[in-house]
Amino acid sequence: MGIAETELKKFEYSTCDENKLFYQAMEEVIYSIAPLLESDSRYEEYSILERLVVPDRVVKFKVTWLDDNNKIQVNTGYRVQFNNALGPYKGGLRFHPTVNEGVLKFLGFEQIFKNSLTGLPIGGAKGGSDFNPKGKSDFEIMKFCSAFMTELHKYIGPRVDVPAGDIGVGAREIGYLFGEYKKITSSYEGVLTGKPFMFGGSLMRPEATGYGAVYFTQTMLEMEGKEELAGKVCTVSGAGNVALHAIEKLQQIGAMVVTCSDSKGTIYDSRGVDLELLKELKMVRRTSLEEYIQVHSDAKYIPLEEYPEGGHAVWDIPCYAAFPCATQNELTEVDAQNLIANGCVSVTEGANMPSTPEAIDLLQSHGVCFAPAKAANAGGVAVSEFEMSQNASMSKWSFEKVDEKLKTTMQQICKRVALTAKDYGVEGNYVHGANIAGFKRVADAMIAEGI
Repeated sequence: MGIAETELKKFEYSTCDENKLFYQAMEEVIYSIAPLLESDSRYEEYSILERLVVPDRVVKFKVTWLDDNNKIQVNTGYRVQFNNALGPYKGGLRFHPTVNEGVLKFLGFEQIFKNSLTGLPIGGAKGGSDFNPKGKSDFEIMKFCSAFMTELHKYIGPRVDVPAGDIGVGAREIGYLFGEYKKITSSYEGVLTGKPFMFGGSLMRPEATGYGAVYFTQTMLEMEGKEELAGKVCTVSGAGNVALHAIEKLQQIGAMVVTCSDSKGTIYDSRGVDLELLKELKMVRRTSLEEYIQVHSDAKYIPLEEYPEGGHAVWDIPCYAAFPCATQNELTEVDAQNLIANGCVSVTEGANMPSTPEAIDLLQSHGVCFAPAKAANAGGVAVSEFEMSQNASMSKWSFEKVDEKLKTTMQQICKRVALTAKDYGVEGNYVHGANIAGFKRVADAMIAEGI
């Protein structure tokens, strides 16, 4: 039995349904870092894995609020503060019906390594609620955010824990949360990132994750000796903040993006998707992508139920580079087979862990350049830390300065991951390189701090 299997056996209790995503993330990390564990006995001596897979604390609380009919509603709120060896806890808040402790443990665990890879002084955390913003009025969302912050404020602070946005939590929600925090504490401080620019937000924060994924891909393709993205067909899944800004950056550099998707179906527009229309549908009108074909009748809308089980239409369209930017485990082994058959050269994860382990193994075994989420989508948290720096110094940076720093950060992450993989005998494997590099920085800090 190898060292990875030995370590995994210690954590088999984690395989209950709620913890499946967490166990999947943990399994990937443990297999990746096996060469590091074998080469340096300190990590076993200091029980780093045993300490790292258990959050420092999990805060769970009741959120009660009044809807527009003056009816009391009850939701559950969470904050999983996983590890602060490198700096204050940092990670988004997610408002979605699927949120539970297991999902947030998975996201918080991934956040540790993502934040570590940026090289910035931030730890890992995640939080949120099973509250669903869809269909709610602005006043209902405001009342929920106020009630949520009434409890959350006890556990956060600019040098303690600095939450940001995630699915269901954009600038509107962050604004309401910040307003309530300021009201409760009478403190004007950088306790949240992703704030509107008018009161402490950073320029380019909405664009950061999507743009960063493209910057990472450009660097990876260059390092692997592949052709650049300009002039190439790309497919993108999702229609949220990450997907739309990945599409935007890809179009800016001259790539042809032909797809996007939401929970109901996929748009395929062979002439290139109309980004302005997509933004209107998803960011302004908040409606289904099905309305896209009412404007562009030559495009094709493929409802989710029309595609065979186990696969997704967006990944059955020939492309040079694919960008899964929707949700976890959205790219399956069937999808990987279709991408390979259609000549895909590169897959970059814009969402958190959107590819199944089977899909990743298959893509890598066929020589597809694969950029894992914890490295490729770190642009969002990098710009969040830039916002923390601006708040601390009471200053504002220009869009151009933030963009340049983001591009440099993503290039550095990509090079660090590639060089780490080479140093540990897995050259070209960006999954292993990211996990080893991210783990090593956190683990060394934990050893230096003692217990």
